Amino acid sequence: MPSRAEDYEVLYTIGTGSYGRCQKIRRKSDSKILVWKELDYGSMTETEKQMLVSEVNLLRELKHPNIVRYYDRIIDRTNTTLYIVMEYCEGGDLASVITKGTKEEQMNRMSYNEKSDIWSLGCLLYELCALMPPFTAFSQKELAGKIREGKFRRIPYRYSDELNGIITRMLNLKDYHRPSVEEILENPLIADLVAEEQRRNLERRGRQLGEPEKLQDSSPVLSELKLKEIQLQERERALKAREERLEQKEQELCVRERLAEDKLARAENLLKNYSLLKEQKFLSLASSPELLYLPSSVIKKKVHFSGESKENVMRSENSESQLTSKSKCKDLKKRLHAAQLRAQALSDIEKNYQLKSRQILGMR
Repeated sequence: MPSRAEDYEVLYTIGTGSYGRCQKIRRKSDSKILVWKELDYGSMTETEKQMLVSEVNLLRELKHPNIVRYYDRIIDRTNTTLYIVMEYCEGGDLASVITKGTKEEQMNRMSYNEKSDIWSLGCLLYELCALMPPFTAFSQKELAGKIREGKFRRIPYRYSDELNGIITRMLNLKDYHRPSVEEILENPLIADLVAEEQRRNLERRGRQLGEPEKLQDSSPVLSELKLKEIQLQERERALKAREERLEQKEQELCVRERLAEDKLARAENLLKNYSLLKEQKFLSLASSPELLYLPSSVIKKKVHFSGESKENVMRSENSESQLTSKSKCKDLKKRLHAAQLRAQALSDIEKNYQLKSRQILGMR
């Protein structure tokens, strides 16, 4: 049989919110102390009603020692009221925890200001993550000493470094090092959630003031801004990738430039060596001018025999008869033509390497 509101006795109200209130109750059947959230779903939009149904279904599935236990739900259709019956936690609400954190910092005899609330919020967030306060002790004096030291363990590693970093900044001993409320709200961890909550608040305020048209105009503006933000992020990623590709190409060009410079240096050395050999050859020819008029077939090592043999006498006579003016002229023309061809080839090689050198300098 489903529960009814009459099955519970209201003891007192713990707190109130935008849509209802939270009350401490006693179940009449066994005197068990519980709480219920009394929510007026009549003033909610269809989207908010769907979210409420999802929340109730989720609470029914969650069963964990560190999560408030769900017991029952009661629907009062006459008054459009939903009651969510849950476990009563004796430790108090978030406001009491924040107050406790504020009192801890005041143990250090520091003046109370906005940054004191930031410190208290840091204590609260730390305890939500670590399931224990950042500073623990057996006496108030020992606790005050630990707070003055400002040392505490990192929150469990299943939480991100970004969350650990902002909590650490909130718990800084120097209040001027703690983030402001604006900095916290603009943090990437919660910026989207804050924007969504602000949009919902605008919608509620618009319904209360009877200005639904103005609300409908604001929602597309927010959607358009978010779309532009996504486009900007994609463009930044594309630019970053392009910069990385350009850097890689620049490195490759530097390697190619060094290789080209090495090749050019080797070519210049070869050209110098060839020029040197050419000069040495011309000098050797200049030192023995008789070789200029002799064909290569004639410049041979003669074999001498002991004494004046007939063979040597006949060979010398034949050689002298072959050295006519016509053969001398023909041989000289051939050698001159070959020298001209070699000089032209050397000139072409030199022009080619000069062109490559200018291209490399242009790449720089």
